[in-house]
Amino acid sequence: MKEFLVYRSPLGDMILAASDGRLGGVWFAGQKHLPDVSHWTETDRHPLLEETRQALAGYFAAKRQTFDLPLDFSSGTTFQQRVWRALLRTAPGQTTTYAHVARSIGKPAAIRAVAAAIGRNPFSVIVPCHRVIGSDGGLTGYAGGLQRKAALLALEGRYPPSAINKVLSKGLPKRREAVTA
Repeated sequence: MKEFLVYRSPLGDMILAASDGRLGGVWFAGQKHLPDVSHWTETDRHPLLEETRQALAGYFAAKRQTFDLPLDFSSGTTFQQRVWRALLRTAPGQTTTYAHVARSIGKPAAIRAVAAAIGRNPFSVIVPCHRVIGSDGGLTGYAGGLQRKAALLALEGRYPPSAINKVLSKGLPKRREAVTA
């Protein structure tokens, strides 16, 4: 059975889930492809979830940019897992494109399939799909919203805050007071 906790990040509530000693997912509340947590157990006493919460707090405080957590990719297909693992090779402060990820897994013609797999990444921030941009350098899709994507890239130093003010001026989604199980 999956256990979860809600982490109140600077960019909104995040749902952290684990089972069998591995992290099963990290999602922003309300993002696309957020699983139904109603059949999971909410906890505030799970060592891995607490470690994940602390790691994310360090990330948002600009004290760390990488994560070393046991990830459970089993929710994805073999193809999706290959894509998600490829994303882990994109260094903090760097960006990549959907086409580059497709080439890196040996599927240069599968750009749309790669984009779909990236869109279903169950590990927001941890598996850095926010570092994937369009081939023209523009910010494109992010399940947590483009405002969050821009903020994450700015936090990592990829773009100066002034370069993303236009995106951020729309404001972040309203923080939810609670996640209902």
